[in-house]
Amino acid sequence: MHMVEKILEDFHAGINDTADFWFDINERKIYIRYFALKNSEDQYLGCLEVTQDITDIQKT
Repeated sequence: MHMVEKILEDFHAGINDTADFWFDINERKIYIRYFALKNSEDQYLGCLEVTQDITDIQKT
């Protein structure tokens, strides 16, 4: 979880607005993306996480 904490710290600090990584688990490749959510004044509101199993996509 240390990686996720660093991503959120960077979002709060305005260093990054997106982050992504992937890992293998149970012979599946999992792709995770994070997006900083901000208001119209560029203030950080939260984070959206998108998780996708890309195993079959990579086989094509």
